[in-house]
Amino acid sequence: MTPAPVLALRLLRVLAHLLQGLATCALVFPWLGHERRMACIGRWSARLLRIFRVSVELAPGSPPAEHGLWVANHVSWLDVFVIDAVVPARFVAKSEVRRWPLVGVLSALAGTIFVERASLRSLKLTVAALVTALRQGERIAVFPEGTSAAQGAMQPFRANLFEAAVAAPAPVQPLAIRYLDPDGRPHPAVEYIGDTSLAESILALLSGTPIRARLEILPALAPGAGDRRALARGAHDAIQASLARAAGSPAYNGPAFDPAGLP
Repeated sequence: MTPAPVLALRLLRVLAHLLQGLATCALVFPWLGHERRMACIGRWSARLLRIFRVSVELAPGSPPAEHGLWVANHVSWLDVFVIDAVVPARFVAKSEVRRWPLVGVLSALAGTIFVERASLRSLKLTVAALVTALRQGERIAVFPEGTSAAQGAMQPFRANLFEAAVAAPAPVQPLAIRYLDPDGRPHPAVEYIGDTSLAESILALLSGTPIRARLEILPALAPGAGDRRALARGAHDAIQASLARAAGSPAYNGPAFDPAGLP
């Protein structure tokens, strides 16, 4: 069990890092171009993961597309920062995230695109915004399950946002994310499901054992590979197959990811 003083110190480090991120977004980002903002986000995300004692392992896989729609399975709110630490992207998030203390404001300042999934008008506006961003050469990351799921389990992908990749047109880059404990088993503190609050999740992560986040970049799907439903099925099946292969193989013990090693 983590001693209370150690846990309190870790919480203070998280708070200080969030405040530093807010200050950077508000005061520095307006003076930076897109690429430099993305580089700042990548470095900030890597430092946040270190505070939570999360190391990122980039599994042998395909090179990342320079731009496109990045889609991943959704296990935890940590997923955003794991992806950003490897190749920073703009994210699409449910509108509720905007109301999270500090995190919501930080997400908005960092360029997150919020969507009200229950509103057809909001979905149409979001797809239009994604098409514009993709045509400008940006990376847009989404979690098409619409909610987080237990490790090893996946919900069907919602196809709505894949329409942006068809209309742009832009490649779809599937990503598979796993979280392991020091023994190579699925980490019990990472899952953000059910009635778990953000505060409860943060405390569980900070008081638990170190985490190994394993990210696999899978072959990109060409925008001409089908309509939005075909792209959603293809990305879902590729990620599900990757997770199944990983579950049946020995734990990966390769080197931790070095943020300086990728563009």
